[in-house]
Parts: sequence; structure tokens; C-alpha cells
Amino acid sequence: MEDKKRDCPRGKLHCCNWLNDIPGADDGWDIVEVQFKNTRKGYYRNSINLPLKPGDMVAVEATPGHDIGTVTLTGRLVALQMKRAGVRNESEIRRVFRMAKPADIEKYEEARARENDTMIRARKIAESLHLNMKIGDVEYQGDGNKAIFYYIADERVDFRQLIKVLAETFKVRIEMKQIGARQEAGRIGGIGSCGRPLCCASWMTNFVSVGTSAARYQDISLNPQKLAGQCAKLKCCLNFEVDTYVESSRQLPEKSVRLETADNTYFHFKTDIFKKEITYSTDKSMAANLVTIDAARAFEIIEMNRRGEKPLKLEREGQENTKAKPKPIDLASQDDLTRFDRAKKKKKKKKSPAQQPYAAKPARTDENKPKGQKPKNQDRPQKPAGEQRQPKGGENQKPKGDRPNKGGDRKPQQPKPKDAQQSKPKDAQQPQAAPAQQRGNREPKAFRMPSPDQSKDA
Repeated sequence: MEDKKRDCPRGKLHCCNWLNDIPGADDGWDIVEVQFKNTRKGYYRNSINLPLKPGDMVAVEATPGHDIGTVTLTGRLVALQMKRAGVRNESEIRRVFRMAKPADIEKYEEARARENDTMIRARKIAESLHLNMKIGDVEYQGDGNKAIFYYIADERVDFRQLIKVLAETFKVRIEMKQIGARQEAGRIGGIGSCGRPLCCASWMTNFVSVGTSAARYQDISLNPQKLAGQCAKLKCCLNFEVDTYVESSRQLPEKSVRLETADNTYFHFKTDIFKKEITYSTDKSMAANLVTIDAARAFEIIEMNRRGEKPLKLEREGQENTKAKPKPIDLASQDDLTRFDRAKKKKKKKKSPAQQPYAAKPARTDENKPKGQKPKNQDRPQKPAGEQRQPKGGENQKPKGDRPNKGGDRKPQQPKPKDAQQSKPKDAQQPQAAPAQQRGNREPKAFRMPSPDQSKDA
């Protein structure tokens, strides 16, 4: 897996060899490009003609000893990279010693493992010496005999005493290099406000000064907290689109130009550069009677004002009806924001009649009734005390809990009153139903008619 990563290096120091598939492109050039930790890169001469290719680990000449790095580029493209980096004197280029051995790589990994602890201890030492500086990173040489300390300082710092203390503490040769805040952010890395890795840590190799004019051209609020990056400097991405904004702004009228109409004077309020639309206000300091027109209409009115003419309105005829803007939807007004603060009422589940416990209601007496209220049954005729009220179905009423089967669910025939039988003629009278004993009591017990003997006994 490591060999695959070395063959296809990624990062801001990676250079694509677009001559790789051309035969003979690597012949006639013995200088190779070697990359070290993070932003350090060097050029070395392959004097012993080793078969090097991108991704190989090599031991190169250093002062003192040797260093371990990775070959990133070979062939004719190295000459272009040297010209870009400003390397002119080829006589001072150092040599490639050999391919890195397993012992060299093991020693190199041990040296890199000590870098973090060395940086923390060096910061404490600098603080104890009361030096106004910050040590941002430490890099050990491949053989472990030298360490490079990268520091940040706003003023000139006398670190001669610091070098003596560091050399006695770590027993290595010390080299100090000053870097800026942008270089420190590129070495450390991080996530920007856009949610992506920092540009200086991923692909940017050189830093261009960023001014506040880039924010003014793009109509960005000059808020230093929003314009500054993690390095406390203006964000590098402000320069990415400023050329497009400058080119588009040349096709628009100047912001200081006033537009005169028959009834008002309009001042510039805001501009949409890519839509080429300009919004004007009747008040110079605040938004009042805003009117939006295109750039062509603005140049037309400016030319009319030069001739001493004033149009009736800024818009063209019929422009108001054609460009009716829809009303914005306020999502916050669609629902109450305090709906989560209200306590929800728990719905009580209705119990079924089988689950409800039986509770006899207390008898209501006349004493408990409110004054001036008559009892309900006061006007009704009272029945004798001995006479009990019969249910509607009489004695043959079907009990609620005892239901017969489907085959025996028959209703008993009730005897008709005598007056109704006498009113009919004798020929029309139907024969009376036989008593229950003559029918053999074929009906269920719940519907059997009592015999006269049983009724007498009862």
C-alpha cells in the first residue's frame, strides 16, 4: 500500500509528469526532484546513474550527514521546475548517494517520531527565556543529526541563547527558520469556513498579498472576523474571483453617477454584477423608493441627462408589469417557534365497560336536592306499594347474558287481548295457538310458556 502511495503522490508539491508516456523523455537529464516533509523540496544530481522513478526513497547529501526523501519528478520537466523555483547555479547541486536501505528508513522513522515532543519542549524553553516567538514546527534530518525549528515572530528575536539550550537538551545540530502566518497554516493544515481543507495546505504553493479592495469589488461586508482565515490574515480565496468581478464591473455605470427624472433624483444603492442590474434609491443614505433597472437603461438615462432631458420614470414602459417579483416566503411565520415549549396534554384512554369497576350510585334524596326544585316523579300517579313494575318484555323477556343458538332464536307468540278477538267476526277468527304443553315444549327453555299449574303454584 505504501508503494502505491509513493508512485502516485498527492498534495500541493505534486507535479504531473505529462511527458511520462513519451519514449526517451527522461534521457539526457541527470537531475531529479526530491521531496521531504511537508513544504521542503530539493534538486539533486543522479551522478551514479541510478534507475530512479517517482516514489523511490533515496539517501541524498546533506550538511552534515545524509537525508532521506522521496523522488517526485524526473526527466526534462525538472529543468522547468528549477527555473520556477529560482535555482540557477547547477554547480552547487548536491548528489544522490544511494537507494534508501531498510536501516536508513527505520532510523528516519524514529527521528520523525520525536518531532512532536521536541516541539513541545522547545516551546517551554523559549517561554522560560522570555522570547517573543512561537515555534510552529520541527523537522528532523533523515539520519537524526540535525533538526530544523520553524518559528513565527513579529519582531527581530535574539535566539542565540535559545540555540545553545536546545543543542544541549536534544544533542543535535540546530537550525532556525522564520516563516509567516500563512506558511504556518499551510504546514499545520485544517478545515476552512467553506468546509474543505485549507487551500494553503492542499494545493497552493505560493502566496499572493490580499487587500481589502478585493472585498470591495465583490460587495462583501468589510467585517474582519469574516474575511480573516485561520492564520488571522485575509483569506486567499478573496483573490480567486476578483478578476471576474473587475471585468464585469467595467460594463456597468459608475456608482457615483446620479440619475435625474422628472420627479426625483436617484442614487446608487446596490449592484448585481452578473445579472447586470442596478438598484437606485431616492435617498443617498438609506433605502427609499427602490427601483431596479438594467445596465442598458441606466446608460440610456445618463445620456438623456447629459442632453438636459429627464425621463418621467426610471423603468421602461410596461416594465413594472413584466417584472413583478414574487413575495418572499417567510418560513418562520409558517409555524409557531414556541410550540416546543408548551406542555403536551396526555390523552386519557377510555376504558371499556368490562374494565370499568362497578360502583353503585348513591340514592339521591330530597334533602340533597337544591332548594326550589321539585322531584322528578312528583306529578306522576303513584302505583301501589305492593305492585312491582314489570319489564317491557314481561316474563318472557330474553336475558342479556343468555343468548340461544342460531337455530333456536325464535320469538314467542304473545296472546292477543280479548277485546281484539271479540271485535272480529267468528269466521275471521283464527284458531288460537296450542298451549306450550301440547306443542311438546319444542322451544328453548328461555322461551317456554309456563303452564297454568305452574303459574298457580307461583
